Amino acid sequence: MKIVIAIDSFKGSLSSMEAGNAAAEGIKRVFSDADTVVSPVADGGEGTVEALVSGLNGHFIEAEVTDPRGKPIKASYGILPDNTAVIEMAAASGLTMRTFYIDAPMYNTSYGTGELILDAVKRGCRNFIIGIGGSATNDGGIGCLQALGFGMLDKNGQQVEYGARGLSQLVSITDNNVPPELRQCRFNVACDVTNPLCGDNGCSAVFAPQKGACGTSTVIMDIWMREYAELTKSYNSAASPDTAGAGAAGGMGFALMYYLNAELQSGADLITRQTRLEEYIQTADMVITGEGCLDSQTAMGKAPSAIARTAKKYGKPVIAFCGSVRKGAELCNTSGIDAYFPVLRSVCTLEQAMDKSAACKNLADTAEQVFRAIKLFK
Repeated sequence: MKIVIAIDSFKGSLSSMEAGNAAAEGIKRVFSDADTVVSPVADGGEGTVEALVSGLNGHFIEAEVTDPRGKPIKASYGILPDNTAVIEMAAASGLTMRTFYIDAPMYNTSYGTGELILDAVKRGCRNFIIGIGGSATNDGGIGCLQALGFGMLDKNGQQVEYGARGLSQLVSITDNNVPPELRQCRFNVACDVTNPLCGDNGCSAVFAPQKGACGTSTVIMDIWMREYAELTKSYNSAASPDTAGAGAAGGMGFALMYYLNAELQSGADLITRQTRLEEYIQTADMVITGEGCLDSQTAMGKAPSAIARTAKKYGKPVIAFCGSVRKGAELCNTSGIDAYFPVLRSVCTLEQAMDKSAACKNLADTAEQVFRAIKLFK
């Protein structure tokens, strides 16, 4: 029996590979000769670097970069064996870095993300996977572009200030100081957000309030974003603020598309291709997936449902394991997951449930019991 195991991380508890290996352990207690293939899973958000580096035998690089408030921090990214750099925007420009304060998006910069890209370019990387979830910024990506050598200039020919306020000062754009190696790079961006740059569904209106922006600021920033998009046309005539995904990560999607020729893709689909998961699924007898919590959002395109969708292309049964189940999880049964099982085995505190050793044991024990039931019908 060949079983492909592709479980997303149980955030705060188990990484993707740890969860997969725990499930494999439980399965082998029942089917000792089972061929279990554990594949890393991520959707471009938190955990993408760890999943790909650990699952594909890459290595981590640490660099000193600029945090959203303009202060130095250490941030890590990954380099895979084929020299592809894997970067999470959240590592350098993330919302978890004590960046939530009144009107934070006015000041928070994406500069550090550009520094991570530049560091990888200097190390010889020419292919990039960039996850842009969890950002603290709404600067249209101009901070990232500044770090890469673009001149985002004010009326005096100086670099504009950090944050969205820099957009209000922007009058011209140059690329004289962009490293020539950057032109050789290919950028694949993991992005499941389809919002445009501006308007009622744009990044300022929808996401900036979640990052600390007040009502007045969101209106002002949207105006600045539209002016920025218009100015960008002088650099790239194809630039459009209405492109799906342009509003991702406070406009970082727009910057990556129209300044670096990046391709925005579904995060789960991008990672699935990178790990060759579909190839493994084709020859499998069964597919195991899951994540920390199954709910209605899972069925709307998160990694487990994307994996299940791929499995169903080849008629493979799919089982999911999860830490907990919430309202709407039953929708997973209509999105390709044939059955799902929460792994908690007794009443406990959240802290106890999140303990790594306990979570591994719970997942392995649950997988064992599920496969004992399967064995009855073999």
